[in-house]
Formats: sequence, structure tokens, C-alpha cells
Amino acid sequence: MPDGGEILATRVAFLELKDERRLIQEGYELLDEKRVLLATEIMRQLRRYGALQAELARLGTEALAALEGAVAMHGFDKLTVEPKLDFTPAQVVVHQQPFLGLRLVEATLDDRGPPPERHARPSTPEARACAAAFRSMVALHAGLAACVASLRRLIREYVRTERRARALENVVLPEIDESLRFIEEQLDALDQEEAVRVRNAARA
Repeated sequence: MPDGGEILATRVAFLELKDERRLIQEGYELLDEKRVLLATEIMRQLRRYGALQAELARLGTEALAALEGAVAMHGFDKLTVEPKLDFTPAQVVVHQQPFLGLRLVEATLDDRGPPPERHARPSTPEARACAAAFRSMVALHAGLAACVASLRRLIREYVRTERRARALENVVLPEIDESLRFIEEQLDALDQEEAVRVRNAARA
């Protein structure tokens, strides 16, 4: 007999338990489907993350080369007092997309503000190229941060869904199946006892 308390070996209990098992099986199948969809989206986001990281590495190489050129032109000390590019007009634009009850995000840096005054711009092409290169890296980080946020939400939801699906698959459903087998055995034994009683009564 399964653990967890006494089970009434009746046909009504058997049918009710069968219905319960069917509902739990449907719930497990939905969780399993959700698990697959989450895994697929995680892989898509990971590919995007890899592409953004590769682009960031490329921009980093370009920014380093631009920095070297600017230092060669100005010297490091003079370069540090060149006018800085102003990020005040820039805005992070966030797009949200619903996915299985989650909010996945994509972000871009919109810095299409008015061009700075002449006195507020770096003084040489080398300094301007250096500023622009590092500005491109900052802009890419907005998209990278949004991708990481979406991945964290997806992974957290996948872990939660996986835990629930495994609980149904490995604990709840096997326990119900064991209870069904127990009730069926008891009902078969009762049927055999009844058949014996009927035969004995017919012979009397």
C-alpha cells in the first residue's frame, strides 16, 4: 500500500484518482511545453549576447587604436583636458516584449541631440575619433545590459518551471500511479471474494 495515509479501495475513489491523474498529466505537459519554449528563447538570447560581445570586442579594439592616436597627437595629459562629449541629451530607449508572462527587453541609446557647440567639441580629428569610438561602446552597452536582463529573467523562470515539472513527473504522478495500482489490486481481490461467495451460495 502506498505511503501517505489510508486509501479507500472503492470504484468511486479509483475514478476520482484517475481524473486527478489526467489533470496533473495535462499540467505536466503544459509545463514541459513551456520548458521547451523557454529553452529555445534562452538559446536565441545567448546567440544575441554572443553577437553583442563580439561587436563590443571589435569596438574596443577600435577605441584603443583611436586612443593611441589621440595620445600620440596631444599627449596623455593634454588629452584629458579636451572637451568631453555630453551625454545629457541621450536617452535609453527600452522596448518591452511579453513572453510567457515575462517582460523581455531590448534597449538602444538614442543620442540624436543637437550637435555640440564648436568650443565644446574635441579640437582635433584624433580626439574626436577617440571620443566617438568610446561613445559607440557606451551605446552598445545599453543593448548588452538589456540582453543580460532578459536572460536572467528567462533563466529564473526556466529553473522554476523545471522544478515544478520534475516534481510532477518524478513525485506526484508516480505516487498517483502507485495508488491506482493498489486500489485496482484491492478491487480485483474484492471481485474474486464476491465471485467465490456467489459460487458457494449457488452450491448450498
